[in-house]
Amino acid sequence: MAYRAASVLAAGASKYGALWGRGYETFKNRRILSVSGVGDHATTYLQGLVTADLNSEPSAPREEVMDSVHALNAKNSGMEPGAAAPDDEPEEEEVPVQFTKKLRSATFLDHRGRILTDALLWKRNPEGADSATTEYLIDVPDDTGDLLLAHLKQHKLRRSKIKLADKTEEITSHAVYGTLNAEGAPPGYIAGMDPRHPSLGMRILSVGQDILNTTEGESERAKRQQHFETLMNNFFPSAPGTYAVLRKLAGIAEGTEIASKTALECNQDFLNAISFSKGCYLGQELTARSQFTGVVRKRIVPVMIVDTEMEVPKPWVMASMIQELGTEEGMDKIFGLSDEDGEKKKLALAGYIPPPLPKISAPGAGSIVSMMMGSVAAPDQNPQDGSEELNKLRVQGEKLQIEIAELAQPGTSIIDKKDSRTIGKILSTPAPGTTVLLAQMRLDRLGLLGSEHKWSRTNKILIGDSNKEYRFLPFLPLWWPDIDPATGKEKEVV
Repeated sequence: MAYRAASVLAAGASKYGALWGRGYETFKNRRILSVSGVGDHATTYLQGLVTADLNSEPSAPREEVMDSVHALNAKNSGMEPGAAAPDDEPEEEEVPVQFTKKLRSATFLDHRGRILTDALLWKRNPEGADSATTEYLIDVPDDTGDLLLAHLKQHKLRRSKIKLADKTEEITSHAVYGTLNAEGAPPGYIAGMDPRHPSLGMRILSVGQDILNTTEGESERAKRQQHFETLMNNFFPSAPGTYAVLRKLAGIAEGTEIASKTALECNQDFLNAISFSKGCYLGQELTARSQFTGVVRKRIVPVMIVDTEMEVPKPWVMASMIQELGTEEGMDKIFGLSDEDGEKKKLALAGYIPPPLPKISAPGAGSIVSMMMGSVAAPDQNPQDGSEELNKLRVQGEKLQIEIAELAQPGTSIIDKKDSRTIGKILSTPAPGTTVLLAQMRLDRLGLLGSEHKWSRTNKILIGDSNKEYRFLPFLPLWWPDIDPATGKEKEVV
């Protein structure tokens, strides 16, 4: 499916990591709220309530460098990161990604500057309305929908020339995965790549009235869902529940998971949801102060919980060595820069700096989890030869998943066994079929802030009141920038 917008933001020759497998789903846990008005009334009203600047074009998501998994694969294949492909191997063509101006990410704050909810904002001229009418469709998690609607009503002045409505039963929200093409949507649909990061898929709204006239169903929602499924079944398999897994592997917290927290602690500055140059808006003071004068000491990261007896995967071994030994000595030990052909390797590695924690795409994280849980064989393992070992891993993995699902409830503390200090708070239950969850972690305990602490691959933690020891393996999504160890914010490019 594609969306031929009048104008698009092109991120040509982009690098956005590996895509999730092809599929589609209809969201049943999203709310669609509407703010409309003639001329710029709707824009003016929302401009004072959201962190994004509605009067400027949204920026395309940040492009990435090579992730930790690909860096290790390059090393193991005999070609160092940064090296050119052999002459007889054609370079993989980079696919341009286009982001529409009509869709952006944003955050609503309360008067204290704390998050009410995240949201995706669609801007359109609705069917059948005056051409001068502008409507914003606010795609918001269901668990914060009522709170946001009440918030919008509270800040609507009596003589305000805008209309508020809940269109959840009239408009359906969908996603398509495994494609970067969001142009040319069929009549009745609007579509765009997720403005936070394209690995999250293409977002779609069913808005056309003709769809209701040509489809059978008991309700408007049922008709729209049926029409969308019929349309998509010719191209993509149905994949309900994909987003619940994908967003956690991609490090995206939303809804009540981020409610009452500050925008920077929840990485909204990394997700194109905040403008630090727009005029005043509700809650701006705390957000601006955090950006320009403060230190961000906690951020949300995806964390994999494993048993202390499990072998630590190579990306985390490499990160631990970098933190323990420093970049130069760690690189030497990882890549053998002191070997006979060290100078050649240094040349090939020019410009490549391993991150202090693994940077891994959502599909990459899913692959690692599958191998650790015995769902699939490791690349260097013959599934037939290792069937007994795979079965053993599978049994251990299933047991671990049950344990973590019971322990890792939102609000539960992660405690460092070394000094009994709380180093993080769990925000989400694990992604289905995994032990990966979202947690707000102290950056110093991840080795990302200051120099007092280092993250170690031999760490041991307790979860809540449990006495059983586990190990935590944090990783950075590909959309994270380089972090300034003095401020916990994006490192400034000099």
